[in-house]
Amino acid sequence: MNQKRIIFASNNKSKIAEVKKILSDYELLSLSEIGFKDDIEENGMTLEENAKIKASAVRVYALSKSLNLPVLADDTGLCVNALNGAPGVFSARYAGVYGDNDRNIAKVLKDLEDFSDRSANFTCVMALIDKNEKWIICEGKAEGKILTERKGTNGFGYDSIFYSYEASKTFAEISEEEKNKISHRAKALVKLKTMLK
Repeated sequence: MNQKRIIFASNNKSKIAEVKKILSDYELLSLSEIGFKDDIEENGMTLEENAKIKASAVRVYALSKSLNLPVLADDTGLCVNALNGAPGVFSARYAGVYGDNDRNIAKVLKDLEDFSDRSANFTCVMALIDKNEKWIICEGKAEGKILTERKGTNGFGYDSIFYSYEASKTFAEISEEEKNKISHRAKALVKLKTMLK
């Protein structure tokens, strides 16, 4: 089996599973599978900058291990219109601690208390750097609104407070299969898949 291989700059199991399903023609290698243990400082001011920072750092590491493979990285943000697009690029550390979903959700809900406009979108930017150091950048968006309380137990991140207009439910109330058809990441990946052909 001569499957094409791509390094995906993540160790997030949920995210890896989602990407593997959509890019099923490719063998995806996670960061742990290539032995990458460094913390990458995501100090970009946009989702695209952060995705490129991650992909570039992993590409340098991979080449140092004689792994000349394309590297794919993503950055995703919850963009709330009433909060001028926040948390946006700071979504994973909105409440101050990286990856603390409960505190991040609580902060968004608190910040929105005085607003009637709760419209929002999830935006995902996928950045792939290929073997020739060329970039492919794809963006996907899922439109919706922020609920006043959590609903559902599936998913991760802000899924339980993000009501998807397409699903007519929160991302945490739908199955992985359903989410893979309509999520921001899925939309970005479908574009990427087309561009990789």
